[in-house]
Amino acid sequence: MARRLRMLGTTSDEGKCPTLYEDLDTGEVLVQGLLADPDDIAQMVHPLSGESMVVIPRELLTRFAPKE
Repeated sequence: MARRLRMLGTTSDEGKCPTLYEDLDTGEVLVQGLLADPDDIAQMVHPLSGESMVVIPRELLTRFAPKE
């Protein structure tokens, strides 16, 4: 079953990444984004196939992350 997501906000121009979402059923927070720098990706410890990281600007978290 697909998650029911609500967009919390973004600090990017024109709706680009990163963007925060909340799962309306579980309260989990999801981040939409992409990290393309191979030097950053090379530092990941034990990534699974297809995994990457997302850079989350501090302002995005302080403005839109749930406080509860």
